[in-house]
Amino acid sequence: MNIERIGIIGAGQMGNGIAHVCALAGYDVLINDVKRERIDAAFEIISGNLSRQVARGKISDAEKDKALKKIHAAPSLDDFERVDLAIEAATEDEKLKKQIFRDLCPKLSKNAMIATNTSSISITRLAAVTDRPERFIGLHFMNPVPLMQLVELIRGIATEEETFTTVHGLVKRLGKTSANSEDFPAFIVNRILLPMINEAVYTLYEGVGTVEAIDTAMRLGANHPMGPLQLADFIGLDTCLSVMQVLYEGLADSKYRPCPLLVKYVEAGWLGQKTKRGFYDYRGEKPVPTR
Repeated sequence: MNIERIGIIGAGQMGNGIAHVCALAGYDVLINDVKRERIDAAFEIISGNLSRQVARGKISDAEKDKALKKIHAAPSLDDFERVDLAIEAATEDEKLKKQIFRDLCPKLSKNAMIATNTSSISITRLAAVTDRPERFIGLHFMNPVPLMQLVELIRGIATEEETFTTVHGLVKRLGKTSANSEDFPAFIVNRILLPMINEAVYTLYEGVGTVEAIDTAMRLGANHPMGPLQLADFIGLDTCLSVMQVLYEGLADSKYRPCPLLVKYVEAGWLGQKTKRGFYDYRGEKPVPTR
């Protein structure tokens, strides 16, 4: 199987990042979203991020211009009829993702492959709602996509070797490194990372330390580039909660129980950087801890 044209569903942070690296690697890219303004916003973000790469000497102006010409808006899934690979990068919501795949499959050519950028949900379960589980695979990019080197590759129970080999080749062409994970809740990175973040929230919840103390301790004591609560804000507290719920429900182990304080922040709509408030308040010149 050969990949030349890639369709991306979801123009948010992950979707526009995936479009960015695919176009830079020479693929033709289509971006779809439920709202046209989100697609337009994605184009602006991609252009700005490419300009930053030019300023840092990572790419040339010619490479930037060539990449931008490779990206096209696809307001309707009907535009996906000629894609070789469709990558779903929607919100981490299983019901939503399944509906996207039900809507998508009739629009695709019979040989097209489907990948999901889910960070935690069963690949086998998502593939089962499609008409091509053998051509379905998990392709989990890390955020921010243009900067992060790793991509997790996850096979569902029905994923064929040819699908895996083809998508593995795509990852190499993007200049990234793949890690192969079995299809268990949250895969590798989030299986390890999110419980650590959840424990940091418990440490805050139980009054062991303040937001600032916890993040300082892990930055300087464990040599982490970013404290766990700051990282949670960057990821999005709703996403953190979704992953913890998948772990808790999928593995039936109390050690994965989401911290009530994390639930409370999500209920308040304090989801981190994207809403300007989370464990830090981002509405001023400098982030200020909220607890």
